[in-house]
Amino acid sequence: MKNKVIQGDCLEVMKTLPDNSADMVLTSPPYWALRDYGVDGQLGREETFQGYITKLCDIFDECKRILKDGGTCWVNIGDTYGGTSDKKDCKNPKWKGRNGQSTSINKLVTEKCLCQIPSRFAIEMTNRGWILRNEIIWHKPNAMPSPVKDRFTVDFEKVFFFTKGRKYFFEQQFDEYTKPMNRWGGEELKANGKSEWDNGTGQDTYRTRNFRPHKSGKNKRTVWSINTKPSKEPHFASYPEKLIEPMIKAGCPVGGVILDPFFGIGTTGIVAIKNNRNYIGIEISKEYIEIINKRFTTLKP
Repeated sequence: MKNKVIQGDCLEVMKTLPDNSADMVLTSPPYWALRDYGVDGQLGREETFQGYITKLCDIFDECKRILKDGGTCWVNIGDTYGGTSDKKDCKNPKWKGRNGQSTSINKLVTEKCLCQIPSRFAIEMTNRGWILRNEIIWHKPNAMPSPVKDRFTVDFEKVFFFTKGRKYFFEQQFDEYTKPMNRWGGEELKANGKSEWDNGTGQDTYRTRNFRPHKSGKNKRTVWSINTKPSKEPHFASYPEKLIEPMIKAGCPVGGVILDPFFGIGTTGIVAIKNNRNYIGIEISKEYIEIINKRFTTLKP
């Protein structure tokens, strides 16, 4: 099943996959009440956010079965505001309702109130036994301007890093050092009682320590500033390769298998192959399957 794209409803397709067969799950599911992709059975068109969260976590229950005991799971998910209308938010008429009319389905939420979908999702995932290791902020320096005048412009999305168990594969990633370490007079603190730092606190018993223990840099932080990338394909939610590359390097061993149940136009698979990993993609849209086949023509595992 390595390096395959399967068309169909992800929950039904995953029932055919064996237990403990994937090293990593990496995906970005359709966001609730924002897009109508014109596909029967699509996720994100539930009448309530509770229904959306339940269906989404049911899908990840199946992901958990497929994931190896030492596997990791990474989920990029966005939020929305109560009362938002597809007609206002979608410039392309194709993404309105199939009858061309507004298809807003979140009017049950207090108008203008942030729905807190990512937080609700993360809490339900932990309720179902997942271990939440990190909440990563994907900061978008080139975020689209917003016409709103009564709140701040949102320029980030969240990525959640879950694990199936307490012991799991993880390869440490580093951010390069960019500034000299001079707070304590250098990269090493000498506990000799002579430094200004020691004298300033009245301490002279601190052990000698290296403030830069790894030459590759400091342990990667949880705020990642990465520009969005425009896509030539008709997909409004494709994440950039630079966003998911650190996740793949950290959470999946070389030669391992990454499962993406919402494959979209295949970015997960492309980055997986570029980094000597394998993928299994599931996508419900026939249109996207055709795009994937074109994108992968020159990409060889």
